Amino acid sequence: MATFRKQYVVSRPVYSEDSFAEHHEKIHRTHKSILNHVMNYLTCDSKRAKNAVLSFLPIIGWMRIYRIREWLLGDVVSGVSTGLVAIMQGLAFALLAELPPSYGLYTAFFPMLTYFFLGTSRHISVGAFPVLSLMVGAVVIRLVPKDGPAANITDFEGLSDDQKRVLVASSVTFLMGIFQLAMGVLQVGFIVIYLSDTLVSGFTTAAAIHILVSQLKFVFGLIVPGISGPLSIIYTLEKVFVQITSTNICDLVMSIIIMLVVFVVKELNDRYKAKLPVPVPIEVIMTVIACGVSYGFNFEQKYDVDVVGKMVSGYEPPIAPSVQVLQESTVEAFPVAIVGFAVAFSVAKVYSIKHDYTIDGNQELIAFGISNIFGSSFRSFAASTSLSRTAVQESSGGKTQIAGLISAMMAMIVTVALGFLLEPLPRSVLGALVIVNLKGMLMQFKEIPYLWRKDKTECVVWVATCLGATLLGLDIGLAVGLGVELLTIVFRTQFPRCSILANIPGTDLYRDRKDYLNIFEPQGVKIFRIPSPLFFANIEFFRDKLVEAVGFNPLRVLRKRNKALGKIKKLLVMRDNDSLSHHSPVWGYGDSSCQTLEKSQVDEKEMDLSSDVSDLPFQLNWNAELPGNITVPRVDLHSLILDFSAVSFLDISGMKGLKTALKEFIRIDVDVYIVSCDAYVLEKLHSCMFFDDEIQTSIFYPTLHDAMLNVLEKHKYDTSRGCAVRITYFVSADNLTSEIHST
Repeated sequence: MATFRKQYVVSRPVYSEDSFAEHHEKIHRTHKSILNHVMNYLTCDSKRAKNAVLSFLPIIGWMRIYRIREWLLGDVVSGVSTGLVAIMQGLAFALLAELPPSYGLYTAFFPMLTYFFLGTSRHISVGAFPVLSLMVGAVVIRLVPKDGPAANITDFEGLSDDQKRVLVASSVTFLMGIFQLAMGVLQVGFIVIYLSDTLVSGFTTAAAIHILVSQLKFVFGLIVPGISGPLSIIYTLEKVFVQITSTNICDLVMSIIIMLVVFVVKELNDRYKAKLPVPVPIEVIMTVIACGVSYGFNFEQKYDVDVVGKMVSGYEPPIAPSVQVLQESTVEAFPVAIVGFAVAFSVAKVYSIKHDYTIDGNQELIAFGISNIFGSSFRSFAASTSLSRTAVQESSGGKTQIAGLISAMMAMIVTVALGFLLEPLPRSVLGALVIVNLKGMLMQFKEIPYLWRKDKTECVVWVATCLGATLLGLDIGLAVGLGVELLTIVFRTQFPRCSILANIPGTDLYRDRKDYLNIFEPQGVKIFRIPSPLFFANIEFFRDKLVEAVGFNPLRVLRKRNKALGKIKKLLVMRDNDSLSHHSPVWGYGDSSCQTLEKSQVDEKEMDLSSDVSDLPFQLNWNAELPGNITVPRVDLHSLILDFSAVSFLDISGMKGLKTALKEFIRIDVDVYIVSCDAYVLEKLHSCMFFDDEIQTSIFYPTLHDAMLNVLEKHKYDTSRGCAVRITYFVSADNLTSEIHST
């Protein structure tokens, strides 16, 4: 179907930047100094104080518009449903953190209390997240290994192994919260933009592999010590397969049944979610059944099944973090803080767009920072959000964080009154629940063929991040992925895809000449486009590509011409004017008398200067045949247009390289034009003294078409190249075009 195309007519003069500035007065703005910005930031009035309070306590904003009749019932139902899932996931994810399961209930309760007041998202479910739990567990295992002595930390004196692990986990969480709070206060929430969706996908897939391997010991009922550090996944798999003949059949059968049932019901929940008022809480149902069966048949005694065991009843008094643990875990805590915020912010952004409200990245950092600091004081471990829990909270009717508060109350009830009911629960059931919840993260492997087809560079980032995090550990792997991602950015800016443009006939549009059949490219004109900033890393690449585009090296041509000029001057000394004119009449014409010229000796620097032909008694055409078998490279280019529409900035190195390149072309009589230059870049060129006698402001044009029309007008009678170009402008009711005729 043909697309309807409207016509438009523009009649205006051909502008250069200089002529445009003459006809259109520009407002000269005075930029504020750093001191003015600081004073403005520190100035406080009633309006600003009110906005600060509303920003720090988002609960005030959404509570004022809370619709009790419409939202309260949905929040209550959602809170109960989410709370049941949060309890089961808290117990299961505590195993990833190498902690007793009961401490997972603390993570489902304490962080939510502060996020309720400080968070800007109304839908995310705050609590344990498997990737963070695993990262915290790696620190716990390193400092308090199961098969060896704990690290030499004075705060461990008089504590049991479980208490040591709880102290380590809470201290790491405290430091994680400090990092998040500091980033929020310093307004660096933008840091999450450096973690692309591709990087996060590869990282979480690697984390899912780590989680899967870490849970095999529970599924098979084996005793495998925790291992951390590079290649820990290989060593763990080795220990699992060495003991595979010692598998506890009861644990394995229960795990397989749990995984199959939960997987099938979850698939049915997804398929019929539009018809179900709330998803079937299959994890809770299977946990209750497993508890009952384990208690009734005494699995612990009869089949040697490892169970949850003694649950902590109620809440213990707050504790202070260990300074020595903080010092030992600084390197690991920072990536935990970054990953926790990145995951939470990504999930929150999805639901904020869906329900049309805004979230503040910096305030989210503050909220999670304070939540983790507060939670760590009561022995909870790293908190973020979980996509599955958040999906339950939103799909079951949750409108605000009242649903999250109710889910936290559910965790509190279990901790205070019902925890003893979970004591006979086999740990293999929790391991099976963890594994079956990895489906979403493991399915991200399907992105590899898609990324390979669409963007191979992004595919490299995904694979490198996944392999790095899988083999080297999550903390080092995240650094590897970030490094590879930054390298791809450097690669794309350092080696951009430059192109030669040509005109689409009858329009003022210019496109890559390789992409179109019917194009117009005037003889002697080259339009070169670089889609990247010019800076120290790519300026030489720019110059090389420019030489490749025009087909000759201007510096080499200039040196050849200067050498040839020296030889010509030597011939003038040896011959008289008549014989010289008779030998090569195509040189031109000049005086009847020739002045005697001395032998010219030039060094390397002099050869890079313009060829001085002012003292010759004739006009010299470098493209004509020269006497004495003197040859120089032929230059058929008379105009070079550089499209700077995609050049967002130049640094000093880029500016110097650009200036050198322009002078090389100007000195061999090639007119250079720069078009569509950003105002900021042009202003910087002025301030850095870019212009001189050779490079003038008149070479800058506001659009590519302005420069092209000027070139065609200037060279419409170019007899030295054996052709004349006539430009005829005509205006009709439909368009404004120009016809080009070669004769």
